[in-house]
Amino acid sequence: MIKRLAHVCIGAADLDRAQQFYVDLLGMEIAFEFMRGGERIGFYLQAGATSFIEVFAERESRKDDRASLKHFCLEVEDIDALIAKLTAQGVDVSRKKFGADNAWQAWITDPNGLRIELMQYTKDSTQFTGESVLLD
Repeated sequence: MIKRLAHVCIGAADLDRAQQFYVDLLGMEIAFEFMRGGERIGFYLQAGATSFIEVFAERESRKDDRASLKHFCLEVEDIDALIAKLTAQGVDVSRKKFGADNAWQAWITDPNGLRIELMQYTKDSTQFTGESVLLD
C-alpha cells in the first residue's frame, strides 16, 4: 500500500544555483547530500515530514524517450508572504488565483526550467473534502 509521496527527482545543470533557489529563496532545508569521489553530485531537500525533493547534477541535457516531470506542487503556509518574498528577490511569480479545487495557487519556475506550483489549502479544498473538481 502507498503511504505518501516519498520524493520527486529533478536534474540540475548547476547544483549551487538549485540550492540557492530552493534553500535561500524558498526556505527549504537540505536533509543530506550525495557525494562521489569527494564531489557533491546531489542533495535531498526536506519537503515536509518524510517527503523530499531529490536534486542531482545533470552534466548534459537528456534527449531520450523517458517521461519528464511536468511540475510539482509545494503546499505553503502563507502564499501572500511567499509571493512577496520571492518577488522582492526578483523571482517571476504568477498572479495568485483561486483554483477549481478551492485552494490558492501561484506558479514559479526553478533555474532549470521546472515549473513549481505553490498552493495554500483552505478548509474547503477538495484535497480535504474529496469532492470532484468541476472544470469548464
